[in-house]
Amino acid sequence: MERVSTYREVDQIWDACLRVIQQHIPDESFKTWFEPIRPLKIYGKVLTIQVPSQFFYEWLEDNYVNLLRKALDYAIGRDGLLEYSIIVDTGNDKHQPLTMNVSTQKSPNYSRPDNFATDPRMGSNHKDKDQDSMNLDTYLNPNYSFDNFIEGDCNRLARSAGFAVAQRPGLTSFNPLMMYGGVGLGKTHLVQAIGNYIMNHFDNKLVLYVSSEKFTNQFINSIKNNTLQDFTDFYMKVDVLAIDDVQFLSGKEKTQDTFFHIFNHLHQLGKQIIMTSDRPPRELQGLQDRLLSRFKWGLTADLQTPDFETRIAILQKKIQAEGISIDYDVIEYIAHSVNSNVRELEGVIVSLMAQASLTRREIDVELAKNTLRNIVMNEDKEVTIDTIQETIADYFQVTIADLKSKSRKKEVVYPRQLAMFLAKEYTDLPLKSIGYHFGGRDHSTVIHSIQSINLLMDETPDVEETLQKLRSYFK
Repeated sequence: MERVSTYREVDQIWDACLRVIQQHIPDESFKTWFEPIRPLKIYGKVLTIQVPSQFFYEWLEDNYVNLLRKALDYAIGRDGLLEYSIIVDTGNDKHQPLTMNVSTQKSPNYSRPDNFATDPRMGSNHKDKDQDSMNLDTYLNPNYSFDNFIEGDCNRLARSAGFAVAQRPGLTSFNPLMMYGGVGLGKTHLVQAIGNYIMNHFDNKLVLYVSSEKFTNQFINSIKNNTLQDFTDFYMKVDVLAIDDVQFLSGKEKTQDTFFHIFNHLHQLGKQIIMTSDRPPRELQGLQDRLLSRFKWGLTADLQTPDFETRIAILQKKIQAEGISIDYDVIEYIAHSVNSNVRELEGVIVSLMAQASLTRREIDVELAKNTLRNIVMNEDKEVTIDTIQETIADYFQVTIADLKSKSRKKEVVYPRQLAMFLAKEYTDLPLKSIGYHFGGRDHSTVIHSIQSINLLMDETPDVEETLQKLRSYFK
């Protein structure tokens, strides 16, 4: 007879699932789609979770089924199943349960190297060892492809080099291929797109994608279990090694030694090596010189913050993928307001969809503005162009509409210039986007406003005093 676990056990199991999930998705997506979930019970190997709506359930199944499978593998085991209890808004607080088991079929791309299990293409006879050891994420996410990677000036070199490598792995001069850039700019998407392309076009190629953190953990486990030779042999048999976030190898001397030998072996055999990092090789600290020199053998390509046109394309692609329709003025507002990375742009669309569904509202500029205000509110009270406009309007007793209007009255022009000056000081928005938020003015008007305030500060002490008062509102 299957045992029903206690509430404490259910919470512990779900907390374990959440730890896995949180590592693989943006914070905003995690808050929107996983924080509202409540664990109800665990009966044998079946975990029941409570979700707030039918839409919520369908979104999880359409977008996160593979991630939920991975979380269940970690928290319960490969035979773990998931059941949903959906709240139906009938006014009587009753639940209508809906059962849907997440598929237990593992990705066919690769076997688990933590057990050094046999792979038909490797011709080895390693026995399974330590069945309870850490699961190493070796399979690729099929959602990452070149088709849904938006190309722009910010990433054209990396994308072109990546596609060349995917077409001729190990045969181009781009070996190793090192791609670097900040968080959320598409490094992981691109490296996995390369892996997926090779898997789909070269049946005989063994592709291994792994984060440097998990590579390190696997290395430590192999020492603990006295299987270091098996570990090294496993990696030396792959045809394409893609290792994410190599900066995390910093300071790990023994791990670097092993990776150095694996790197040399693969490179000498003409196998393809792909790496990502959050900074260029010359800025990587705590890595051996001999490794850094090898990182520079091939091509180093950077991914930069997307420009306005690329941000528009990213948003349109995301909206198309979700099968929804959003007016262009909303897309334009988001593109002008979010100037950081691809992940945050896509997170805004997810949040907008959730807000529209939960509040039963159409997605318009006002909803986008409210959603963005909620996203950027954090412990540091991040200053946005909206908060600057609101503060200026209150201080000078004008309306936000006045600030965006074509009025040339002195009582409007001066506050508008101050607002543009502070927007340049407090936000990362380009001049073009600042002008957009002030009635669609061009960047030259913003430059003129900033220069005008600088001149006034030199000529009139009161202007500097006014700025200090305004700045105090943002602390």
